[in-house]
Amino acid sequence: MTFFFFDSSALVKRYVPEQGTTWVRSLTDPAAGHTSIIAQITLVEVVSGTMRRAREGTLSPRLAQAIRLLLTHHAHQEYLVIGLTPSVVQRAIELLEQHPLRAYDAIQLATALEVQDRLHTIGSSSLVFVSADQRLVAVAASVGLRFADPNAHT
Repeated sequence: MTFFFFDSSALVKRYVPEQGTTWVRSLTDPAAGHTSIIAQITLVEVVSGTMRRAREGTLSPRLAQAIRLLLTHHAHQEYLVIGLTPSVVQRAIELLEQHPLRAYDAIQLATALEVQDRLHTIGSSSLVFVSADQRLVAVAASVGLRFADPNAHT
């Protein structure tokens, strides 16, 4: 079993068809047997992006609402959702001191690093950080995370 940590730029592809959607959907399909992990703030970021698209007219308001409901369902049934903790905040601050990241990206990466640490304590090293943000992927690689870019897949 592989553990995949999805940031918002990757997870949104499960709900809005774009480059990498088929690949993300194959990984998040419960039948695939993987564990899909997200930071709690991912829910806010995906809903924000979806509603922005609805306001801009690139997504119907009805579809945006359906995506929000499906995302909420998946968060309760399929995703391991990791909340914001003091240790994640501290790690995010340390990442911001060392790398040119946006605040939410630092929280995403800090959360993934916390998950990786937990997995290492149980003898697993199979976490893959999934992001379509090239800057974030570069920083993830520099701090030792395995990574995958959904834009590299059809």
